[in-house]
Order: sequence, then C-alpha cells, then structure tokens
Amino acid sequence: MSSSVLTLILAGGEGERLSILSQVRAKPGVPFGGKYRIIDFALSNTVNSGLTDVGILTQYAPRSLIDHIGVGRPWDLDRSRGGAALLQPFIGRGRARDWYRGTADAVLQNIDFITDRSPELVLVLAGDHVYKMDYRPFIELHREKQAELTCAVRRVPIEEAHRFGIMDVADDGRVTDFIEKPVKPPSNLVSMGVYVFGWPALREALGSDRVDFGRHVLPWMVERGRSVFGYEFGGYWQDVGTVESYWRTSLDLLTDEPGIELNDLGWLIYTKSEERPPARIGPAATISRSMISHGCVIDGTVEHSVLSPGVRVAAGATVRDSIVMFDAVIEADVVLDRAILDKECRIGAGARIGVGSDLRPNRDEPERLYAGITLVGKKARVPGGVEIGRNCRIDPGVTERDFGRRRRIRSGETVSAAAARATS
Repeated sequence: MSSSVLTLILAGGEGERLSILSQVRAKPGVPFGGKYRIIDFALSNTVNSGLTDVGILTQYAPRSLIDHIGVGRPWDLDRSRGGAALLQPFIGRGRARDWYRGTADAVLQNIDFITDRSPELVLVLAGDHVYKMDYRPFIELHREKQAELTCAVRRVPIEEAHRFGIMDVADDGRVTDFIEKPVKPPSNLVSMGVYVFGWPALREALGSDRVDFGRHVLPWMVERGRSVFGYEFGGYWQDVGTVESYWRTSLDLLTDEPGIELNDLGWLIYTKSEERPPARIGPAATISRSMISHGCVIDGTVEHSVLSPGVRVAAGATVRDSIVMFDAVIEADVVLDRAILDKECRIGAGARIGVGSDLRPNRDEPERLYAGITLVGKKARVPGGVEIGRNCRIDPGVTERDFGRRRRIRSGETVSAAAARATS
C-alpha cells in the first residue's frame, strides 16, 4: 500500500488560539504529554499504518519543528526512497507564489512534489490533532467505494461542533452536504481534517480560488455531485487548538482509562528523544497521578500534573493540575496551580502562580484565556515571592525587572517584556 499512497501532513499552522504557546513555534511543534510534540501523533499513525512516503508542509515559525523532525529517523523515515520530506513555501524564478494561503493552497504549491511521486492516492492529514488511527481501513473503504474523496468523520459534543466542519452523510456513506464551522451546527458529525483523495480528483479540485479544504474544496466537490464519502471513526480524537482543550487533553492522560494510551506497545507514539538520565525522586518528594519524564529532579510535591524532560521541582514546592515543559525550574516553596509553563522557565522561591477564585478573563486575550489557566511563556523569569492570579499571561522572555515592584499580578492581567527590550 505504501508505494501507492503519498501522505501529506499539514504542519504550518500558526495556532493563534494557543496564545503564547504557539508564539515561538508552529502549533504541531507544541510539546504534549511530557516528551512528545503534537505532530508525533500524525507521524506515528502514518508509519504504524505502513505508509512511508511522507511530505510535511511547514510554514509558520518552523525552526523547532524542523529540528524535531530532522531526517525522520525516530519514525524510521530516513530512507533513500520515500521517507520524510520537509516542504516549505518558496518563491522560484518565474513563480508568483507566496506564503500558503490555506490548507489546499499549501498542497497546490507543492503539486510538483506530488507529481514527481505519481501516487494512486494522497492522504492529507492535519498535524495538530491528538489521536491514534490506523489509516488502512480508511483507505480500503475509499477504494471499495471507488471514491474520489473520503473524509474521516466523528461525533463531538454538540456544544463544540461550531469549531468544526459539519457533515451530512447518507445511509450509504455518501456525503450530501458540508458546512464549515457554522454558528448553529445542525448536527454533531464533524470532519476530522483527515482526507484521502484519488490523485486525479485532487489535482482537478486544487485551484487558485480554492485555498482551503474545508471552506472551498469539500463544498466544491459535494456541490458538483462528485464521489465523496464519509468514514466514521469511533476512536479517541482531540483537536488541541485552544488553551483549555490543550490543558484538558493533557491531564486526561492521567486518568485510570485515558482516551489515548501511551503505554500501548502495539501502537507506539514515536518522537525525537534526547539522551537524559532517569528521573530522580528525592526522599521528601510526593508524587500522585502524574507523568514524570526522564531527566526530572523532584524534591517537592507533584499532583495531577505532566512534567516534560529536565524539569526541576525544589523542596517545599507544589505543582498541582499543571503542565510544565522541558527544563523549567521551580524553586523552593513555589505553589503552581492550574498553570502551563513553557520551556526553560524559572519560577523564583516562594512565588505562587494560579492564586484565588477570581476567573475574570485575560484582558488582552479574553477569548483564549478564560478557564482559570495561567500561562508562563518560554524562558520567562518570575521573581520570588510574587503572587499571580488566574487567566494571567506571562510573556516569553520576561525577566524579574519586567515585574518592577509589583508583588501581585491580579487575575486576567498580562506581564510583557519592556518595550525597549522587545524592540532591540
């Protein structure tokens, strides 16, 4: 199957709804589940399904994603034939191309890459979803139906359906209608952003005026009565596109029966893994219902939290209901509650983050920070003794002097780097 199927993973998304978590990296490159990145799930699903010819379309802040994927070795994609190819926007001689304008335009701008492969089918995946899926039955259904396009669909809570494209599927599986992100969804059957196209049909559907699969290509094909089918997926699947869904999905890994089991040896999630020593747990440490990655040093208390490699929690500190990314340092007597710390943060002794019951939304991002979760950006330095409320945003690169004399940051406030330094 692999030689006749080309997989394209769309990994260029800016992911604005993740606030400062995606300010310094593309959304698929955001750390997840301790040691992983979000894109690891699409990549691992691909190779576990026996598909080894993969193009990864990057665009926004791609450096960390490129460094993470490299030549594809962790996924056994470092091959002389097929393997992983990183595809970025470019302007060539005689070409008036620019940044990708949408998901379909990203594929259109790489049409020469597809043509060179001359596949039978093209599998198009979003690189920013958390799920396990064997694509082989999906592809087989596409062939059985002799479809031009098959879309993976699933049911979600109706209150979340407005975030997705809504499908109307007949009894025989044929898609009869598609509405992209309606304000009032008529049903809860949504598109997963996972498509398999016949290559001739995809080539015909791509066009300069059809820049997005959901908004343009799918409606265009359905309206013309093309052979479009739905494949209902019953497994776990999460779009971690908001701060709340990212936080909730991360902590769902800690339940007795998580929706996605990372310990499943029959369907491993592969990642680039650095050489680090085993986690070290001190004599006075207390850990409950948490994930502690390699290289961590824990001398304090960790409750219901996910810690990436290299995190240090000093004696007397408490980390609760939180996500702490690579190499963050939490000094003595810190209290961290319902927070997300990005990589290489340092929280000074005695600081408290996530204080009180005031849930006023963040004044700068009320539509993104409203669920009581406080964000601390990459490489931020929080001074000792500071109290920080709920829905606060501590921007990447902030230092102790950016707090000035403030010892208390009220709920909903933002601490940014001084303008003089931000523009230097």
